[in-house]
Amino acid sequence: MTYLVTGATGKAGRAVVDHLLRAGVRVRALTRDPGRADLPEQVEVVAGDLNDPEGLAPALEGVVGLHLLTAGGDDYATLRTGPELAKLARRAGVRRVTLLWNGHVGPVERAFEGSGLEWTRLEAVDFMSNTLTWAESVRSEGVVREPFADVPTAVVDEADVGAVAAAVLVRGGHGGRSYSVTGPQALTPRQRLATIAEVTGRELGFVELSEEQARERWRAAGHDEELIEILASWHGSPPAAAFTVVPTVREITGREPGTFAAWAARHAELFAAEAAGQEGVVQEGAAGPR
Repeated sequence: MTYLVTGATGKAGRAVVDHLLRAGVRVRALTRDPGRADLPEQVEVVAGDLNDPEGLAPALEGVVGLHLLTAGGDDYATLRTGPELAKLARRAGVRRVTLLWNGHVGPVERAFEGSGLEWTRLEAVDFMSNTLTWAESVRSEGVVREPFADVPTAVVDEADVGAVAAAVLVRGGHGGRSYSVTGPQALTPRQRLATIAEVTGRELGFVELSEEQARERWRAAGHDEELIEILASWHGSPPAAAFTVVPTVREITGREPGTFAAWAARHAELFAAEAAGQEGVVQEGAAGPR
């Protein structure tokens, strides 16, 4: 029996792969560029694009469990191919599907809800690894520039999302359910930067962008307007679920979710100053060891 992971080289996808391997099951990974996958040798890597379902039938052969993205492509746009993907999964005999949402219920989720398959939606409020987008400016300038500096979210370690997805796929018992997946505390971007300052021993500054500045940056990054609206709404005026800590990780995996401090400590070298002895540039709202 094989488990197929889409987005296997992404933040959560790689964690799903790792936890499925720990469970001792056969893992197949779908990626648009197998040559750059860099996955463990026991993983079967196959080429495929969720935006082009016609070529995915071979990847689904023998698959009993499927971890599926709901956004794809370089621009992370919402997938419109949900009906085709659900039909392929049903024909292939897939039994269980975990759906990793991208902030709202879209075509993929709706298609699987009506597919007759055992689907489970995982609503990860915000990955801790999204903080890695700060790494370059922290290393070079000691500064982070982000909007919504004091809006909290219950950020979750992507490893915990992977553990939840793998447990749902392998053990079952969660069909037709949607789970918010959070870390153990809600933190603002400013608080997350303070934690990075503490684990790196640096003085770091936070420069808050306006919403319009943030929107322009997202456009420059190639995001479509739908995704930009999701980002602005989710980070600027999030629903209660975004900052409400829930016990999903503990209830499904049997262990507590990882803290942001532990995540930051594991990745501290990525935020270290580029030159020996370099000090962060102190800006208004600076965070650092006290």
